[in-house]
Amino acid sequence: MSSPAAKPADYEAFPYVRRGVDFPAIELSDPSHRRSRFALELNAEQTARAERLLAENVVISFHDHPQLLPADMADVPTYLRTPQVFTAFTELRKSGMTAVFDNWFGVLGTASKSGWKWDDLITALGMRLADLAHQDSAVVARTVQDILDAKRDGRVAFVMGTESAGPIENELDRIDVLYGLGVRQMGLVHSAANTLGSGQAEQRDAGLTAFGRRAVERMNALGILIDVSHAGDQTSLDAIEASSKPVAITHAGARSVWPTPRMKTDEVLKACAERSGVLGIEAAPHTTVSYDHRVHTIDAVMDHFTYAVELMGIEHVAFGPDSLYGDHAGFHQAVSGGLGLSGMLDPGDGSEYERVTHVDGMENPSENFRNITGWLVKHGYSDSEIQAVLGGNILRVLNEVWR
Repeated sequence: MSSPAAKPADYEAFPYVRRGVDFPAIELSDPSHRRSRFALELNAEQTARAERLLAENVVISFHDHPQLLPADMADVPTYLRTPQVFTAFTELRKSGMTAVFDNWFGVLGTASKSGWKWDDLITALGMRLADLAHQDSAVVARTVQDILDAKRDGRVAFVMGTESAGPIENELDRIDVLYGLGVRQMGLVHSAANTLGSGQAEQRDAGLTAFGRRAVERMNALGILIDVSHAGDQTSLDAIEASSKPVAITHAGARSVWPTPRMKTDEVLKACAERSGVLGIEAAPHTTVSYDHRVHTIDAVMDHFTYAVELMGIEHVAFGPDSLYGDHAGFHQAVSGGLGLSGMLDPGDGSEYERVTHVDGMENPSENFRNITGWLVKHGYSDSEIQAVLGGNILRVLNEVWR
């Protein structure tokens, strides 16, 4: 992507403002650039079947950041302080996805290194909605029918979500405000504790707070999907028990497959399934590594998938790759303090793994579900099983929660 300052039309997002005038002219990553060299090596029949399944079914990413990163990681702080965060709309249309749970970068902070405050969240949400309102290829999904309509119309549906409920502080009615503005999924807590409960970074997980239980009740009443991906073990279990609706783990893996705090215990995974919830398998760099594949590729990711299917049942598993466009591993390094990653990706048993620059086969939203579908075809999964994990399981949960 050359001379971005001189060619603002190259960027589809925010067509109504001027780069270098209304916001900084930061050069962004080229979304068409691929480092991933993964090849499934399917035969002609398998290829045709994979393409058919991707085309026919509702495909949902339970968690992604479909935005462009800066080309230079030194520009990340400036970029995150800029309200205009660019989405790769053209690339998403090629991805095969029907819908994406879009969680922005809210846990990183803009004015504060401690994460978004209420004004930050409302500003970012309003900016995202304004951008989406000017995209013919995209819609905001507030109902299941919106997702089904997007499939029919060949559009990508964006589900507005946030990884942490921290910005609501102790104001319960702020959940209503977010629902009114289109938010349909909320993480209770990120790595650090907040007024609702404990995150994965806490050495002692005190569980869901009294206010957290009230928040869960309000989210149930409104129709907001509760996510415990980054919650501590006890907080996750408490939320699943307290909720009258299924609870999601939109992006994580199994701690039995790779023993880091970022992964979920068997107890949490089984509790999620027993209450009709769904796990989305994570694929951000250095998360879903496995004992059998210590280089993080799609094969390691699918080790978590196969384990979760065996433990939870295939009707409770989907995919939340947590990917984006650009240097994801470099981005983690640039914002590691804000993400609370310190210690989160270190195996508790001292196991070693190889550092990577990208997850081969699941580098960004454009390739994820094409490779996932091909992998499932190659490994003998039935059409109905593939339909379920590509999006059917998530639709079932949304039909229960959003009503």
